[in-house]
Amino acid sequence: MTAWLGGRTSSTDSQERTMLQVVQAYDRAPIEEIATDDATALEAKLKAAEKVFRDRDHWLKPHERMAILRRLAGLLAAKRDHFAMQIAREGGKPLPDAIIETTRAIDGVQNAADELRNLAGREIPMGLSPAAADRWAFTTREPIGIVAAISAFNHPLNLIVHQVAPAIATGCPVIIKPAGTTPLSCRDFVALVHEAGLPEAWCQTFIPESTELAEKLATDRRVAFLSFIGSAKVGWYLHSKLAHGARSALEHGGVAPAIVDRSADLDKIIEPMVKGGYYHAGQVCVSTQRIFAHRDIAEAFTDRLVARVKKLRVGDPTLKDTEVGPLIQPREADRVASWVEEAVKGGAKLATGGGRISETTLEPTVLVDPAVDAKVSQLEVFGPVVCVYRYSELDDAIARANALPVAFQASVFAQDIDVALRAANRLDASAVMINDPTTFRTDWMPFAGRRESGYGIGGIPYTMRDMTQEKMILMRRG
Repeated sequence: MTAWLGGRTSSTDSQERTMLQVVQAYDRAPIEEIATDDATALEAKLKAAEKVFRDRDHWLKPHERMAILRRLAGLLAAKRDHFAMQIAREGGKPLPDAIIETTRAIDGVQNAADELRNLAGREIPMGLSPAAADRWAFTTREPIGIVAAISAFNHPLNLIVHQVAPAIATGCPVIIKPAGTTPLSCRDFVALVHEAGLPEAWCQTFIPESTELAEKLATDRRVAFLSFIGSAKVGWYLHSKLAHGARSALEHGGVAPAIVDRSADLDKIIEPMVKGGYYHAGQVCVSTQRIFAHRDIAEAFTDRLVARVKKLRVGDPTLKDTEVGPLIQPREADRVASWVEEAVKGGAKLATGGGRISETTLEPTVLVDPAVDAKVSQLEVFGPVVCVYRYSELDDAIARANALPVAFQASVFAQDIDVALRAANRLDASAVMINDPTTFRTDWMPFAGRRESGYGIGGIPYTMRDMTQEKMILMRRG
């Protein structure tokens, strides 16, 4: 007897391995079947990770970890084309962007190795009271323990690097669970980790045969740190179930706002705005979704935005000139299409788009003045949809931008420095980009959601600090 579980065939016969069917996001053509892990496999992985972490005498030295990361970066660079095409096929990201993702992943591995030069403790001042006289104290940084990493589909290589490379650098055993729709990039990356010289127990993939096993990994008492990238509903649920003492970093999504002031240079902002809204078909946690345009320029801005969106090349992500590819699954395309239809019925103007190109591919869409309570105004679309709202007063636009329970990155486009700085100061966001899209990111900068959008700070150097803990050592003279 078999049952269909989200693209995988599961058998009640314990002797039969469960297989996961991986398909191309664009046309649903099969790519490969890979075996999944059951509860016995999970226990074996956790035991292996626990064994190597408890054996302090055989922890890899910092210079050894740096050398492994350097070799890993070289191996990854040699397979740049392979990974880029694989990202395009399994994840649906247009090939030009997939190449950029692979390049960033290579740099991210190097970044983790470089950051080991700066990862250090500090001196704790003594002698500040008679009781503290004749003492010297300092802290060192130790690996926190086993890391359980649960990743997302939208950057199937670079997100893995952001979770795995810091663990390797800090000396934490890591068990990484990729998204079920995009496991191949993770599998191949971890194979390169082992080829670079890291013993297998220090970095293991986990492809669970059920969501229950993924939860079991995250909440196991042996796990010291959960790195989660995905939906807020799942992330906060797992956070609430962590073993006592375990730490976590959660990266969810937002409904990213951008304010376009009347002083903005429209000739310069359309291209970055379009990139911010339609990069990877909007399947980015900081994708520009809500654009607040000053009434004085709203019509001119919208006309230019729509004209550029209409020219976007949409289709097969494996082609070198594609700009917008598919959504990850047909049900996501169904959901986004229904949200657009609801917004239009509720009074929004459909400026362009709204149609369906294939089972998973939607036309890039611009909606003007959707209702405040429409789903596209309240929830993360995670699709190729941008909404434009008109405003008269800057503080009103800021208030509307801040009105949701999610807060991640935001943008303001203005040549008037007073407007730009006022918005940057008052927008509820972890980062505000001035004259750059909400999607801007480098892998060494802090990257964090506020409130429901996340917990902790991402970015490779910051993750490395999260994956370590300070120990104070005190010496008394004489």
